[in-house]
Amino acid sequence: MSARSRGARWAALVAGSLLFTAACGGGQDGSGGSAGGPAGGGGAPDTAAIVRAVTKDPQLAAVLPAKIAQAGVLQVGSNVQSPPNNFYAADGKTPVGFEADLITAVAAKLGLTVHYQDMPFGSLITSLQSGRLDATIAGMNDTKTREQQIDFVDYFQSGITIMVRKGNPDGITGPDSLCGKAVAVVQGTSHQTFAAGQSTKCTQAGKPAVTVTATDSDSQNQNQLRTGRVAALLNDLPSAAYISKNAGNGTFFEVVPGQPIDGGPYGIGVHKSVPQLTDALSKALTALVEDGTYGRILDAWGVRQGALSKVTVNAGN
Repeated sequence: MSARSRGARWAALVAGSLLFTAACGGGQDGSGGSAGGPAGGGGAPDTAAIVRAVTKDPQLAAVLPAKIAQAGVLQVGSNVQSPPNNFYAADGKTPVGFEADLITAVAAKLGLTVHYQDMPFGSLITSLQSGRLDATIAGMNDTKTREQQIDFVDYFQSGITIMVRKGNPDGITGPDSLCGKAVAVVQGTSHQTFAAGQSTKCTQAGKPAVTVTATDSDSQNQNQLRTGRVAALLNDLPSAAYISKNAGNGTFFEVVPGQPIDGGPYGIGVHKSVPQLTDALSKALTALVEDGTYGRILDAWGVRQGALSKVTVNAGN
């Protein structure tokens, strides 16, 4: 999985500092983006018009496997609990997020609607391989190891990002400035692995170790950072950018400038037995990049930093 937290719902963020009152304009299949404006200090943007503007391209639709084209539905698996990638609207059942918008727009370009299946992250690849799913989109890093099991249509460049309190009172400028500082991570993620490695690097250089605090959820870590119990929090790029923009009307946190650490692409997962679906998804996403829809979706969610200039297939590390 990507480095991001997998367990915390957005509603738990910073003791409820953000409220989502918008419902999504397409029902439970996630088609249409959120239909209302954000409440309070931010939240889900209104992306309905962007997604609704996407129209079917018959030439691209002709590339689809016959079974999917005839059904008119793309069965998509995700782990719907990681804003701004994908999470539930206020109704508790409608997937929203930049990934939800992207896959809905890609499907619309192919003349399909999306049916979401929310499942544990660890079940996504096996569900894809068993035929339960046509595709996955869940902040899953495209890696050479995973490419041995499934194919990926890459749609976003992510990596580990350092979050600090607004104003950066501890003067964190990058990984090396974490020496001697307390850092929060989610248990079992690549954030934790990186923090441990950075601590070793610090001590080998004769500097104080990093004090790594691992919890079960990103919301706990945000509370620790906000209250000053830790100097920094490690998160994935899209989550860090979105949280920093919206939490407390943007007054709680900020992201340390710089390239994402251990960066790599997120990919839409596809079974290796249906290369024509991989081809269709890749071409549809390319069309959205070229007509500006892709950029408008990322801009709306505040995650333009991770935009790809060119759609790739199996380009992971």
